[in-house]
Amino acid sequence: RIRALRGLILAGLALPGRERALQTGLDFLQGETARQVHPDGGHYSRSPAVQARVLADFVGLRETLLAAGREVPEWLQGAVDRMVPMLRALRHGDGGLALFNGAGEGDAGALDQLLARVAVCGKPMASGPHTGFHRLAAGRTVIVADTGPPADARANPRAHAGTLSFEMSVGKERLVVNCGPGQDGGWRAALSATAAHSTCVVDDTNSSEIDAAGGFRRTPSSVTGNRRQIDGAIVLEASHDGYKATFGLTHRRRVMLAADGESVTGEDNLIGSHEGAFCLRFHLHPSVQASLLEEGRSVLIRLPRGGGWRFTADEGRVSLEESVYFPSRETRKKSLQMVVSGGLEGAGATVKWQFGRIDPGPGQKGSTDQK
Repeated sequence: RIRALRGLILAGLALPGRERALQTGLDFLQGETARQVHPDGGHYSRSPAVQARVLADFVGLRETLLAAGREVPEWLQGAVDRMVPMLRALRHGDGGLALFNGAGEGDAGALDQLLARVAVCGKPMASGPHTGFHRLAAGRTVIVADTGPPADARANPRAHAGTLSFEMSVGKERLVVNCGPGQDGGWRAALSATAAHSTCVVDDTNSSEIDAAGGFRRTPSSVTGNRRQIDGAIVLEASHDGYKATFGLTHRRRVMLAADGESVTGEDNLIGSHEGAFCLRFHLHPSVQASLLEEGRSVLIRLPRGGGWRFTADEGRVSLEESVYFPSRETRKKSLQMVVSGGLEGAGATVKWQFGRIDPGPGQKGSTDQK
C-alpha cells in the first residue's frame, strides 16, 4: 500500500493537472503510516527487511518532494526520524540485518547509503516497546532479541514462530543466528518454525501455530520483555505463554551481557507441568567452527578471524547437529547448531548456559561498531 500510494503521489507531482492525486495520495499515506509504523519506529511487519524497504520509500518520497519545491509533511519526517534508530538496532556489526520474520541479511552497502541519505543522527535504539525488539551491545558484542508478539498475516504473511529467539555477533562476525528467510515452498515452511530459531522448543512443536496460507492459527497471548543494568551488565528478561494452551508451560528467558562484552550468560525456564521433552537451539553462522568438549557438556567455538568462545550448559545434554542458513531467499549454506536437550517428567525445567570469550583473537579488541 505504501509503495502504491508513493506512486500516486509521484504521478501527482509529475503530471499536469494531477494536484488532486497528489493530495489524495498524501492523505491516504498519512493514514497508512500511522497504521504501519509504531511509535517506537518499528514497522508492524516486525521484519528488518521490510523496515528498510519502507524507510527507503519514505526517504525517496521526501527527496522528490524537496526537489519539486514542496513542503515535506511533519508526519512523514517524523516517521523517518523514528524508523532510523530502529533500523540501526536491527543491524549486526557487519552492517547486515538480523534474520527475523522472513528477513535476510540484505546489502550492507545499500543500507549504509540509505542511512547516509537520511542524515538523521542518533545511536541504535536499545529497545522497542511497541515492536518488541531489544539490542544489547557491549564491547564488540551485539545481541538482537525478539521479545514481541508475532505479527498477524495482514502485517506479514511470512512471519516466523521465533518468539524469544536471539542473534549474536562479535565485531563484524556473526556467531549465533536464526536460519533465515528461505525460498517459497518447503524451505519457507521449515524456516518459519520455532526450531529454525535460536530459542527453546517443546516436543518439536512451534510456539505459534503456523498457517500454511500465511500468518498463524495460534500465537502466545502474552509476550513480555524488559531490561535493566546490574553493575554495567545489561540484563534482558522475557517470557511467552505460547506453550501454555498445548502443554501448560510458560517459557522464560534471561540473558545477561557483561559490561565488557566478553561473556553472555543465560537462563531458560519452562514453568508448569508436562510430560515430554525440550531443547534449546543455538544456530551457528556457517563461518563458525565448533567442536564438542567434555562428553557433551560444552562446545569450543572459533570465529573466522581467530577469536575463541566456549559455550557451556549446566543441565541437559549438549550436542552438535547439522543446520542450514539462508542469508537471502536464494542462497543456502550448510551450518551447525548447538542443541541442549532434556526431559520434562511432569514438571518444568531450568537450564543455565554461558558464552565466554577464551581469547581475543587478532583484531578483536576495541569498542562495538555501532552501525
